[in-house]
Amino acid sequence: MAASGEKPIDEIPPKQQKALAALLNCSTVPEAAIACGMGETTIYRFLRDAAFKAQYRHARAEIVEHAITQLQRDCATASRTLREVCEDKIAPSSARVSAARAILDGAVKAVELQDLTARLEELEKNVERKGKP
Repeated sequence: MAASGEKPIDEIPPKQQKALAALLNCSTVPEAAIACGMGETTIYRFLRDAAFKAQYRHARAEIVEHAITQLQRDCATASRTLREVCEDKIAPSSARVSAARAILDGAVKAVELQDLTARLEELEKNVERKGKP
């Protein structure tokens, strides 16, 4: 069994597997229905099925997780690019200011996130300590 009781993808029926793939690759249910050669009603019925819905949610979460990983890998390149634009004396002032603003905004958000994370961890420790006899 997969997380939270959902069936692994190979345990849902082949027709549902086909519908799941279409839903993940299409923007709308009607497009997915056409792509997998099923009626919209069938797709909507699958989406009401708890096991199918759980599998669909899981697959979408994996796609988002993969996208986040790609974005994190690209952060170094984006940061370098911003720094290069910011330091480029030939670049228009507006571009340099925009790059500088983006760098500062990112830095401030990172500090805020670190602070909130530390505060949350401290609160969780306090709750855990109070919860123990």
